[in-house]
Amino acid sequence: MLPRPIARRVHRIANAALHAGWARVRIAGAIAPGTAAAERFGSFGEGSIMGFPTAVLYGERHIHVGRQTTINTWATLAAGYHPTQPGLPDRVLTIGDRSLIGMRCGIVAHESVTIGDDVWFGQDIYVTDGNHGYTDPTTPPGNQLGAHQPVVIGDGCWIGHGCVILAGTHLGRNVVVAAGSVVRGSFPDHAVIGGVPAKVIRRHEPGVGWVRPDGGGEVVPETPTVDTEKLAVDLARLESMTEEEIAEVTGDGGAPAQ
Repeated sequence: MLPRPIARRVHRIANAALHAGWARVRIAGAIAPGTAAAERFGSFGEGSIMGFPTAVLYGERHIHVGRQTTINTWATLAAGYHPTQPGLPDRVLTIGDRSLIGMRCGIVAHESVTIGDDVWFGQDIYVTDGNHGYTDPTTPPGNQLGAHQPVVIGDGCWIGHGCVILAGTHLGRNVVVAAGSVVRGSFPDHAVIGGVPAKVIRRHEPGVGWVRPDGGGEVVPETPTVDTEKLAVDLARLESMTEEEIAEVTGDGGAPAQ
């Protein structure tokens, strides 16, 4: 048995080596344009990446990933029931540009799942266009395959942690889904939905704000989002201005507006 100071040093070195080695493995195993793994996809856009390790990945030639999209580790992307299933359409699973899929998310598409641009998934989200029946009491439900129903998640949607998106779901643009929701059905643009099953909690009414569907409660006002790119340009311009130029703009003798 090693003396305690030496044992601690050995453990420290081994720990550092293990973490450094695992970091290199994750980098080497990531799927990105130009890698052999990316070439198995129907398309894999410029600037996109899928973290390593994955959970389940098959049917890649029927999966299309847009540009600047990030798919985090331990994700499942599956097209069809098994890797060699014949007769699948070209696009079974499509993920748009600039989207983010969180860790441990599972997207299982049998015929058609479409995820738009600028969509953000939290962690542990499950999406499927498939279903199982239960009406035949002589057959296990797992063997009663139901009809497939396309899933569409519109541009700009935010899906909270732990949601389940079921077959036949159609989310409009910029829909927010509360964490832990079970979603099925169609929902309009600019809605906040949540619950089991998910229902509309608030919807956007132009010129009014965010209202409840029953007309009750307080109206949540519209709040313009800060344009961070414009803010950065304005700050850079401000830093380069002289005191005289600042005084001319602000009209207060040189002190920047508060």
